[in-house]
Amino acid sequence: MAEFTMELNDEQKEVRDWLHGFAADVIRPAAAEWDEREETPWPVIQEAAKVGIYSLDFYAQQYFDQTGLGIPMAMEELFWGDAGIALSIVGTGLAAVGVLANGTEEQIGTWVPQMYGDANDVKLAAFCSSEPDAGSDVASMRTRAVYDEAKDEWVINGTKTWATNGGIANVHVVVAVVDPDLGSKGHASFIIPPSTPGLSQGQKFKKHGIRASHTAEVVLDHVRVPGSCLLGGKEKLDERLARARERAKAGGGERVKNAAMATFEASRPAVGAMAVGTARAAYEVALDYAMTREQFGRPIIDNQGVAFQLAEMATQVDAARLLVWRASWMAVNGKPFKAAEGSMSKLFASEAAKKVTAQAIQILGGNGYTREYPVERMHRDSAIYTIFEGTSEIQRLVIARTLSGMPIR
Repeated sequence: MAEFTMELNDEQKEVRDWLHGFAADVIRPAAAEWDEREETPWPVIQEAAKVGIYSLDFYAQQYFDQTGLGIPMAMEELFWGDAGIALSIVGTGLAAVGVLANGTEEQIGTWVPQMYGDANDVKLAAFCSSEPDAGSDVASMRTRAVYDEAKDEWVINGTKTWATNGGIANVHVVVAVVDPDLGSKGHASFIIPPSTPGLSQGQKFKKHGIRASHTAEVVLDHVRVPGSCLLGGKEKLDERLARARERAKAGGGERVKNAAMATFEASRPAVGAMAVGTARAAYEVALDYAMTREQFGRPIIDNQGVAFQLAEMATQVDAARLLVWRASWMAVNGKPFKAAEGSMSKLFASEAAKKVTAQAIQILGGNGYTREYPVERMHRDSAIYTIFEGTSEIQRLVIARTLSGMPIR
């Protein structure tokens, strides 16, 4: 087990500087264009693949970094560049985490490489959990998977929404209900291979922020997948469902985590790191502006009203990073989130990003409200962090339930 540290080693510093250079030289110059176009920035993704950032090898190196700092460091630097483009680059990772968290070794070896492809043939993946009537309320999920024992196939029907890369991905990971009587404990995750009949893209959403990231509905109409596409395998699923049924009969609570929640728990600190990157970017723009913008014959940072805001912004960014790094270290080293530290990190960092980007606009004044400066885009982008992969309200609920042990509603 690696000791917790806030000091990056030489190798991590080299990777950080490399990512920062890519973010500064490739992502930032393209950010405004792809935000306006509201399209997947394929040229930037392909460039990331060419240099090795969009690849299974790079993702695995950061994911298995025993210090836990690989993923949050990478996310912060890429999202410092631009949130929409960065999400297009890392969006496949959520589906990959879904397979890593729930799949067998064979499934991991088979499907995760197909989610990325290679520099000459870039692929995408999508994780599909939310539904039109089941976002935070995962127990209301309606997408149904029924096992056809004669053919050893699962038949899946339903509609998913808010799926990053949904419909354009080569590989989809779909969470579906296999036992509706067990609520959220009756869910399982399935791989939908490329070109599977019955899967189609529904509505593509036009969004407030992260516009360069493709977000759409995914429609599943009698989609048939082999039994081997059930993540974890049927034997493991049957054992988990049997335990849940026994607990339900006994009237006790069942603490077996469903597949979607396992994915979200693993990724929440990473989302916090994304928020840190956006907040830091806005703070740096505001600081530079305050140092150079003059009013009444002096830089505006000479005014306490501006200087104190910047001090607060810097504190928020650093505090958020501390929480994210702690949770990331705990997750990698098998430390249980006894105080919901993963949710704490996402909650604080996402709220900090909204606050810091709003303060950046205020410091830039009228200029901050225009698209000539990037802080208005950063503020639009920051709103998503308090919504996806568990809203701030859900994070507070998770934290409160963990601390109290009470079924707070």
